[in-house]
Amino acid sequence: MGKRHKKIMNNRRLLISLIVLAGILILAITAVFTIYMNKESKPVDPGSKEQISIVIPTGTGTEGIASILAENQLIDNIKVFKLESKMKGYDGKFKAGEYKLSPGMSMEEMMEFLISGKTATIRFTIPEGYDIKRITEKLASEGLINADVFAKEIQSGQFNYKFLESAPAGPNRLEGYLFPETYEIFSDANEHDIIDKMLSQFNKVFTEKYYARAKELGMSVNDVITLASIIEREAKIPEDRPIISSVFYNRLKIGMPLQSCATIQYILGEQKAVLSIKDTKIESPYNTYQNAGLPPGPIASPGADSIHSALYPKDTNYLYFLAKGDGSHAFSVTYDQFLKDKAKYID
Repeated sequence: MGKRHKKIMNNRRLLISLIVLAGILILAITAVFTIYMNKESKPVDPGSKEQISIVIPTGTGTEGIASILAENQLIDNIKVFKLESKMKGYDGKFKAGEYKLSPGMSMEEMMEFLISGKTATIRFTIPEGYDIKRITEKLASEGLINADVFAKEIQSGQFNYKFLESAPAGPNRLEGYLFPETYEIFSDANEHDIIDKMLSQFNKVFTEKYYARAKELGMSVNDVITLASIIEREAKIPEDRPIISSVFYNRLKIGMPLQSCATIQYILGEQKAVLSIKDTKIESPYNTYQNAGLPPGPIASPGADSIHSALYPKDTNYLYFLAKGDGSHAFSVTYDQFLKDKAKYID
């Protein structure tokens, strides 16, 4: 019995030792695993303030999201992202959308952003022919901007674009350059971000070819956009734009006032359908009835077609045009013909 008891005790001690060793091994493995996970899930670039835009398409799984993050150098280890997502119960909870993430964020911080969707995008549209006043009113009504802050950014915000070198200073400094388009912005975008988004789009549209063409015409970018903005406000159908452009070029060549109703509407600050004689005599550098040449700056945001028409007018001898009432225009070389068209379509 003594030997048997001793053997049992030895076996128990061995078992306990093995259990202790197994426990120590598990603790060691857990510790190593924890250290590894913590190391791999830390920010790729601690302290970085850089914002990187990524898009998570609808239906993208955890591995696909991890791949997108890795491609944009936001994480180093796809497997750790997948594992941590599963351990934290995040799988299947990530939301599609466009996000701004930083290399200074940990994996968990990125996961929380992707689950909350709080940096998802908001869409807004700026129609062609809108001036700064109407753009401001639209964005403010949609809750995207504070009108006063937006106005300050328009006048004195810092934007590094070559095309702004010839833009006139003042409260309407960016008139004509807030490109009309449908945009998607991050929900936390501020007034500066929104303006920069529109200026960036203008920068894409106004190509190096356009700069060269403007130089060929002896015009600054501001001259081109000023003319394009008048064309935008005058034209109703696309095919009329290059013809209207030719009328204005022909008038400029002979020193004849442009006599654009759109410039008077800009002075008045309203889209007045019928102008009075008094309206056309308002003292303003934007009054193209009283002053020859182009006004000092754009009167609205022209679209791509109007910009192209301002740079490449049709070759005509027309000096006059008037709206026919159906969206199109009647064009004429002589004032007599203009009067006949007026009697036919208006009087």
